[in-house]
Amino acid sequence: MKLQVPFIQLPLQFDATELAREVLAIDESWWRPHPQGYDGNSMLPLVSVDGDPGNETFSGEMRATTYLQSCPYLTQVLACLGATIGRTRLMRLSGHAEVKRHVDQGYYWIERVRVHVPIVTQPTVRFECGDAAVNMAAGECWIFDTWRQHRVVNDATQARIHLVADTVGGRDFWKLVGNGLPQGMPRGGWNPVRIASVGNEIAPFPLETRNTPVVMTPWELDTRLGFLFSEAVQDAQLMHARKASSELSVTWHGLWANFGDAPAGWPHFREAMDRFIADVKPNTQNIALRNGIRWYNAMMAAVGAMAVQQSMPAGQMPRESADNG
Repeated sequence: MKLQVPFIQLPLQFDATELAREVLAIDESWWRPHPQGYDGNSMLPLVSVDGDPGNETFSGEMRATTYLQSCPYLTQVLACLGATIGRTRLMRLSGHAEVKRHVDQGYYWIERVRVHVPIVTQPTVRFECGDAAVNMAAGECWIFDTWRQHRVVNDATQARIHLVADTVGGRDFWKLVGNGLPQGMPRGGWNPVRIASVGNEIAPFPLETRNTPVVMTPWELDTRLGFLFSEAVQDAQLMHARKASSELSVTWHGLWANFGDAPAGWPHFREAMDRFIADVKPNTQNIALRNGIRWYNAMMAAVGAMAVQQSMPAGQMPRESADNG
């Protein structure tokens, strides 16, 4: 999600010692290599589709994995966020490793904040976002602008472990954000609330049950494309892309009024989207966004691949969609 500032610390302070005790007791066999195979990156699924630790997709009912159910304090931390929780993992970065610079450009992250709670870390671990950098201390709670280029460098010998939760938020969550402290602002009088462990209590919290569309509504389609155009660097080819987008929009509105998201309409929506992609692809390859990624790739990740339930052909999928940190 695009934020107004690179980093915001939320006004929560968790018991880092208890978190570390709980996490370091986890059997090593529970940890999995990062799905993209990044060196030094591993993860442990806590919330996933149907609670299946092996399911790395984003579409479906999110449920706690058996791993999370064995970690009471982690459930209490998630409950304290006041948010509807989506895919959540422990992310481990080994010593002298890094999370390479990237942008979270996929559909799932356009409206989701990525919450970080450091559990095991060192003062030398550096989290960079845009032109800013911060060391997130153990037990703190942070969000950051995932739409900016970001990376993490662990130049220590010990591994860094963070709880990382994706969420659209909720009323209480955004109140926390409103009371948060942007990185670099004076801390005078600002004191996070300390959240102690409540024994072995497994805390309930709301989970996503709707996260990807069968068919995008025309209003979501217009919003997604409008956002990408607002982020584009001025380019002569934008006029053609805007014209094609306008034609897609009126077509989509008409199809939606006729079919809604009923299966009978899917082939028509797919045809309209494929026609749009074929129209803009030759003319938009060099259009850049202000965050340094390409307009076409971001459009494919956030719109082209997700606007209709039927999946995109493999050859049309973008290559610049990353998920780590």
